[in-house]
Amino acid sequence: MSRVFRLPPTAPKRRETPVPAAGPTAAGDTVRRPGIIAGFLSPHPPHLIYGENPPQNEPRSQGGWEVLRWAYDRLRRRIRDVHRPDVLIVHAPHWITMVGHHVNCVPNPRGVSVEPIFPHLFRYHYDFRTDVPLAEAIADEAADLGLVTSKMRDPGVRVDYATIGALHMVNPAWDIPVVSLSANNNPYFYSDASLGEMEVLGEATRRAIERTGRRAVLLGSNSLSHLHWHEEPGLPEDMEREHPYNNHQYRWDMKLLETIRQGPTSRLRDLIPEHIEATSSETKAGSLTWLLAAMGWPEVAGDVLGYGTIIGTGNAVVEWTPEATHG
Repeated sequence: MSRVFRLPPTAPKRRETPVPAAGPTAAGDTVRRPGIIAGFLSPHPPHLIYGENPPQNEPRSQGGWEVLRWAYDRLRRRIRDVHRPDVLIVHAPHWITMVGHHVNCVPNPRGVSVEPIFPHLFRYHYDFRTDVPLAEAIADEAADLGLVTSKMRDPGVRVDYATIGALHMVNPAWDIPVVSLSANNNPYFYSDASLGEMEVLGEATRRAIERTGRRAVLLGSNSLSHLHWHEEPGLPEDMEREHPYNNHQYRWDMKLLETIRQGPTSRLRDLIPEHIEATSSETKAGSLTWLLAAMGWPEVAGDVLGYGTIIGTGNAVVEWTPEATHG
């Protein structure tokens, strides 16, 4: 069914996109090569921001979900001290577009993002910069590869909470430009929909990054197992109430994560659909497949920085660094 939203590929057009000049490097730095320098599985449950109490979020908490939040602390240090990217590119499942793949090309999105199920946890004031040339390049490359694609230019667009949640948890300073991609979520409605389009979108993303000369970090913002509680405790951050939805969901999350830890990522091509079928995994929106496809399904293991549950759903923070294959 997902093929309904894919057009026959056209001959690739020669596109000229300005390549930014290389920035200064510190003494002793190696050459900062452009391309995809890292990819992270970066889940977005609003509880993580709620537990952190950043000034941008209106609700206040007593903490909670520390294991996952500490995993994000490690991720932030790697972003700041090791990767130092030009741009963060995020694909999240709650900017839902039923026809085609949309790319946010608004230069400075600003507003309030509210989680519709947990508005008492997440009312977040955002203000960030978009890497518009790269966003346009991704949309152009995707269209050339036959995907139905649209460039979002409405300055009043309200950015979804999953995109905001993932970006805040990775870079709360918001000092790195962003590109955000929509989720063409027909998999939520057609159980036989393929993840194949997400591989094409990943290839388009990689081509655009290389053409523009960016150093990019990719964020695939999915939870893992996704069955969850339907009643919230009186105190949302009461960790006595936090545990896996059931053992079946937990065991399947461990099977997926053990495969990630062992590598190579090509083994996940078959396992991700099995995991979706077994756990109603949020990876059916395609963010994880997009991320790994953009990196070329690298022959490396993933580094699982942390795993924990949120309202019973499984969530993992994972890093892949394809440059690790170069020694």
